[in-house]
Amino acid sequence: MTKQRVFVTRKLPDEVLLPLRELFDCRLYPEADRPVPRERLLEEVATADGVLSMLTEVIDAQLLASAPSLKVVSNMAVGYDNIDLQAARARGVIVCNTPDVLTETTADLTFALLLAAARKVVESADFIRQGAWHSWAPFLLAGQDVHHKTLGLVGLGRIGSAVARRAQGFGMRILYTSRQRHEEAEATLSAVYTTLPELLAESDFVCILTPYTPQTHHLIGERELQWMKPSAVLVNTARGSVVDEQALYQALRDRAIWGAGLDVFEREPVSADNPLLSLPNVVALPHIGSATVDTRMAMARQAADNLTEALLGRSPRYRVV
Repeated sequence: MTKQRVFVTRKLPDEVLLPLRELFDCRLYPEADRPVPRERLLEEVATADGVLSMLTEVIDAQLLASAPSLKVVSNMAVGYDNIDLQAARARGVIVCNTPDVLTETTADLTFALLLAAARKVVESADFIRQGAWHSWAPFLLAGQDVHHKTLGLVGLGRIGSAVARRAQGFGMRILYTSRQRHEEAEATLSAVYTTLPELLAESDFVCILTPYTPQTHHLIGERELQWMKPSAVLVNTARGSVVDEQALYQALRDRAIWGAGLDVFEREPVSADNPLLSLPNVVALPHIGSATVDTRMAMARQAADNLTEALLGRSPRYRVV
């Protein structure tokens, strides 16, 4: 019997690939650190039954139309804004993602960014490496307190709830806004549901944790940044395009807000000339929210399992459509 063909868009550990190779005709893009070129991706999916993709691959209507045998796209990410769900649904292509396994790890990174921006951790590390530390001074690199301040969560899903649990350890007041109320979270986390304008006006720290959709594109723009406190810190570990980067740059440059911790950008990888990187009150990271060895392995295994289950005619655990 001819094996079904799958294409894996990035080099993954043998532990993940060996089971796929036993069951399927498994083709692999051999680079670990660079995305597959679009031309190669189109060539491979043209005869593929399944694709194990990264968030760097654009799985749009054009690609889906060029892949008549495609049955499943298994995305190694919790987000799936790189996939045209409507086009996939229309062609009967199953789409899967990898939630749950990265929740706690991404929440750790979110809170780390919050702390780093509030306490000027990166700026202080650069200061000492540059030989600029000559004496203790009363307000040298003074930051903002985190304990007992107000945290505003834009989105209270799995990761938002995990960030709220961490905030409880700092005695923080927790506000949230979301498409729907989360009464259980309100009871267990003492989270208070409010509107976006009220959240931005009252919060000392604002964490963006909402999925990226057409409705959340530039959800945080010039107007919203003006609602925030001058001492506030914005943290984004969701998707870059939820925030208007130009407006954010102006707000940070003009000290309309205190600082920002950014793990995601509107265009990735971010170029070295991005104006946000020139600001000392920005802590910038290269989209590493879930980047621990344990979590990335769990994501890879889950993506492979989703792919396998779908191609074997069973119901994948994490099916989006």
